Amino acid sequence: MRFTEFTFHEKILECIAAIGFETATPIQEKTIPLILQGRDIIASAQTGTGKTAAFLLPVIHNIITSEKDDFIKALVIVPTRELAVQIDQHMQGLSYFTDVSSIAVYGGTDGISYTQEQQALTDGADIVICTPGRMISHLNGKYSKLSRLKYLVLDEADRMLDMGFFDDIMKIISFLPA
Repeated sequence: MRFTEFTFHEKILECIAAIGFETATPIQEKTIPLILQGRDIIASAQTGTGKTAAFLLPVIHNIITSEKDDFIKALVIVPTRELAVQIDQHMQGLSYFTDVSSIAVYGGTDGISYTQEQQALTDGADIVICTPGRMISHLNGKYSKLSRLKYLVLDEADRMLDMGFFDDIMKIISFLPA
């Protein structure tokens, strides 16, 4: 299936063309239509099969085509800061021609980074890609605009559970709308 066959917003198709994506991978072909419909999914695929684009592209599309506000719309929880940075970089490419904003939120940085994260969470970045510990730190500050969150992605959920993040994930979920 070609990416042009999905009902993506023209700005996303422009990003896809600029990156050089043409044909969807099996995981993308199966999951993108479901996410576009607002369905919940659990998916598993090998590394390098396009899982990140499989969830980012439809979420970006749905954000572009929904009503604009200053609230966080998607939260992507990941096990490591390296993965948070990698997904945010992927996000930058997939949303380059759009006005969808994102920020990677992870520990091990300086106070300046924490302040930048705090500002983005207060202003309502569209997509937040975070590690559990750092997100909990921000949630305890009570300034993160999550009351209108539409999408929760647990990337590498099995790895997070193996690393002992179950309680942290459940704590984060307790801050989210039903």
